[in-house]
Amino acid sequence: MKMGKVPIFDTINKIPGGMMVVPLILGVIFNTFFPGALNIGSFTTAFFKTGALTLIALLFFCSGAQINLKTAGISLYKGVVLNTSKVFFGLIIGVLFAKVAGPGAALLGVTPLAMISAMSNSNGGLFTALASKYGDESDVGAIAVVSSNDGPFFEMMFMGIAGVATIPLMSLVAVIVPIIAGMILGNLDDKFRDFLKPGMFIAIFTFSFPLGAGLSFQTIIKAGVPGILLGLMTLIVTGVPSYFVYKWLVPKKMRRTAAVGAGVGTTAGNAIATPAAIAAVDPSWLPFAEQATVQVAASIIVTAILVPFLVDFFYRWELKRGLVNEHAITASVQVDAAGQQL
Repeated sequence: MKMGKVPIFDTINKIPGGMMVVPLILGVIFNTFFPGALNIGSFTTAFFKTGALTLIALLFFCSGAQINLKTAGISLYKGVVLNTSKVFFGLIIGVLFAKVAGPGAALLGVTPLAMISAMSNSNGGLFTALASKYGDESDVGAIAVVSSNDGPFFEMMFMGIAGVATIPLMSLVAVIVPIIAGMILGNLDDKFRDFLKPGMFIAIFTFSFPLGAGLSFQTIIKAGVPGILLGLMTLIVTGVPSYFVYKWLVPKKMRRTAAVGAGVGTTAGNAIATPAAIAAVDPSWLPFAEQATVQVAASIIVTAILVPFLVDFFYRWELKRGLVNEHAITASVQVDAAGQQL
């Protein structure tokens, strides 16, 4: 009797952002219940436990190759719109709350440092995955600008605490270098652009597991309700407004769907290090760093799971009302395939 194949790929694809969410959750499960299984060393540990940053760099490199300099201006504009929206809405509440109530205050258990760290950093890998599925090449290219909020860059600049003005420019440069390298290669040779395009989806699927393997369900339990609430706040306060900002400021002819805008309503994986980074610059925040770190970690998990559903909700809402511009992405793909402007 011939056994039928299990449609694993199709099943995962039915889940919004499934190619990232499913392996991420599997990584969290492994790290929660079998924490030593991935630490046996060699290639196993390198691939399944510690390889997230390298694989995300591969994603950025392959994504950079898809940026056509003929349409780079659109990507730049979209990136500026999304990044400005994310940083503004992500910082305004936390910074104002800290100034009014002080660093030791808490709103429903959520500390100002946790708000500032979690809400203003977006998950570049997840945004790229969502932009690849719901948007077009210019949306994917917007990651070159959106990635600038990944880290303590804007937090340190806008908090204005105790004369903090140290801006880690090299951290920003380090994020952009793989994107620029891929962009140069893809624009020098269209065949390289086509060759590297599948690498985006492979990288998205593979980096998610080690990213999850750095987290644990125990983190959510330890963070408690405030940690989960922080994730929901990040989703609602930055994801929902960014959808409308993107819709209002990016002309319909330049986008497939405004749903992509909600894709920045996440907390970046390395935002977990932001509280400690801020405390290292200004020791007055040190007593609150540990609690903030735990809450940020919970927000990473909560937003990674929920944001794909938010983007899919907006996409289906627009689709029902005939607001999705399929011609925008079709034209973009045809330009790449034909190598000339239609």
